[in-house]
Amino acid sequence: MEFHYTVTTNKPFDQALKDLEANLAEARFGVLWALDVPAKLQEKGVEFNQPYRILEVCNPVKAKQALETDPMAGYFLPCKMTVYSKDGKTYMGMVRPTMIMDVVGNPGLRDFAAEVDGTLKGVLDKSL
Repeated sequence: MEFHYTVTTNKPFDQALKDLEANLAEARFGVLWALDVPAKLQEKGVEFNQPYRILEVCNPVKAKQALETDPMAGYFLPCKMTVYSKDGKTYMGMVRPTMIMDVVGNPGLRDFAAEVDGTLKGVLDKSL
């Protein structure tokens, strides 16, 4: 199993990002924070002209469930997703929650992580 899940679309960057955010909301995942990578790097005096966003997304009910199962799950919350453009294509992806939660070593997190993994994978697929 891959450490990440990434999909590719022909949608323009802004439309792909908008659709992803709408599909996340429909799946009850909120965007807690969105880092505009080019803007932040430019603020620091570094040029980076590729559209790139890093989103931190969370379903509060699932986050509570994970933290109650094992407080160490907090090291990996919230879930991280990226949207970027390269060579005329737009990519949307995530680090797979199943892979991350395995690091904690608590079997009780496995089913939880698989459910979140499946939901977010579905969101990415729907956002194509």
